[in-house]
Amino acid sequence: VQLQASGGGSVQAGGSLRLSCAESRRTPFSRYHIGWSRQAPGKDREFVAAISWNDGSTYYADSVKGRFTISRVNANTVNLQMNNLKPEDTAVYFCTAPHSDDTIRALVQGRPLYWGQGTLVTVSS
Repeated sequence: VQLQASGGGSVQAGGSLRLSCAESRRTPFSRYHIGWSRQAPGKDREFVAAISWNDGSTYYADSVKGRFTISRVNANTVNLQMNNLKPEDTAVYFCTAPHSDDTIRALVQGRPLYWGQGTLVTVSS
């Protein structure tokens, strides 16, 4: 699985952005749990959101609940809609996936196997 993230950019606080995660080898990742993690300057990577492939269950970090929405668009694309962005959301965002036999808990616990190249989100106050 080769993941590619896109959609980052610069916005003012309160604005919105939509990130997309695509499988660049055209290998359907419809049977993979897909997630997003982020890394702010000088900080460790942290879990942001994840979506289950089998029942569509979604999981969010407390810091983004109610503002971010993860959704599966089709067999090869997962979006992360980010609303009411805050300066503390500034980070490089990575699309992630666990081993195909692993549970979504691997993403929630920050243990993905696959990482995309990252896309930068900058939120100014």
